[in-house]
Amino acid sequence: MHHQKSAFVQLTLTIVDQYIDRHITGKTDHRPNFQRMIKDSDKHLFDAVLVWKTDRFARNRYDSAIYKNHLKKNGVKVLYAKENIPDGPEGIILESMLEGMAEYYSAELSQKIKRGMRESAHKCHVTGGYLALGYRIGPDKSFEIDEQQAPIVKKIFDMYDNGSTVTEICRALNAIGVTTARGGKFNKNSLRTILKNEKYIGVYEAQGVRVEGGVPAIVDKKLFARVQERITANRKAPARKKAKVNYYLSGKLYCGSCGAGMSGEYGTSKGGGRHYYYICTNKKRLKTCDRRAVRKDWIENLVVGATEKYILRPEKLDSIAKKCVEVQARDTSQSDELRYLNKRLSETKTHIKNLMAAIEQVIITKTTKERLSELEAAQEKIEYEIEECQIKQPKLDEREIRYLLSQFQRETNEPLEKYKENLIECFVNSVRLFDDHIVVFYNLTNEKSELESSLLKFFSDPGNPDGTGVSGCSDLELFGGDDESRTRLNRHCIAIY
Repeated sequence: MHHQKSAFVQLTLTIVDQYIDRHITGKTDHRPNFQRMIKDSDKHLFDAVLVWKTDRFARNRYDSAIYKNHLKKNGVKVLYAKENIPDGPEGIILESMLEGMAEYYSAELSQKIKRGMRESAHKCHVTGGYLALGYRIGPDKSFEIDEQQAPIVKKIFDMYDNGSTVTEICRALNAIGVTTARGGKFNKNSLRTILKNEKYIGVYEAQGVRVEGGVPAIVDKKLFARVQERITANRKAPARKKAKVNYYLSGKLYCGSCGAGMSGEYGTSKGGGRHYYYICTNKKRLKTCDRRAVRKDWIENLVVGATEKYILRPEKLDSIAKKCVEVQARDTSQSDELRYLNKRLSETKTHIKNLMAAIEQVIITKTTKERLSELEAAQEKIEYEIEECQIKQPKLDEREIRYLLSQFQRETNEPLEKYKENLIECFVNSVRLFDDHIVVFYNLTNEKSELESSLLKFFSDPGNPDGTGVSGCSDLELFGGDDESRTRLNRHCIAIY
């Protein structure tokens, strides 16, 4: 969005594009238009992204941090229509807590939805999502055979059974304009999904419920069995899956020599083991920096240790809580979302009432039944949305914020990786790595409205270097953001915001 300021210092936003993924939750990354928006930010097509609320951007805090950092690198701000989260360090901490609560409420709502879906599953009803090719929703929400699509399914099984490859079948279907249940072209994945789907032999399976004969069959069981045997015979040895490794300082760690960012990489030793580390991007791409790579766990653990000692002190948490209360006090936005949803619900119920009146007068057609099913499904969806909307984000007082902040202290049974992720994401703004010391900038402001920092200084021990050439630590001095550390910081370092 390109914006201009008027003489009255009012912000005018020009909408340059809309990225809408309808009926797709923010909990998933499989949002095509969201991913298109991220790619478009690389082209610098807009200056800001306007989102309804924090939980509409992403409900997983790690993904949220990664995408926001990507946008930040491209000079793009994330603005919220219904939540006033100001720029600045305390705003980042408050936003992190809001995202955490949205993640919790999303999980709570998900449990309620799943209970309702399990009840529907016991009745062999459609529980949402895309219908398998060859089926449609019946008047009672059960599966019915779509007479136009079912022959396509039979043809796919027959072709594969007669020796055609998956590629050949896809090519044949796409050539005559046949589409998948989602309206796209066939590919290997979509075709294999069809060939392995037991629904086509009458098996209903959803929400942990499995019912033989719960769905009208399209394919003969013997044909289905032959196809499964051929799939098994043609299956190649699966490739070894790469373990997902999260680089928690990605987008936050900077080289002290040249100022460039340090990105996550991995290498494989002769024994086949993997080693994970951060490397200066100028060294990796341009060969213009001599900064040595640093081990991932080594640097992350140091930053986490400093954060525990500096940030999680009782007096520091009290200070953060007070500043977060001040940030909330500036939020005067009001939401009319619930009013809008209730209006939609009332209109939908009226449509259902009118349709039922028509049915009672024996005005029943195939279209009438389908329309009634659509309206009932719409009513159920709106009721879920209202329930979600009614879980209001309350104004948190200082005591409540203090309690939430205290939850960042690690519990004995909490996984270390999850603990590191939460701590770094919420509190750490950026990190500068030098030869003999590290500067950590936190999402806090001091009296001069500057980011508060702690300075870690390491006395090199040449006799005990680590595996990547960065000297190990024989001692550690922590200056917790006091006058001495700020003076040394201002004299020797540059903060990266």
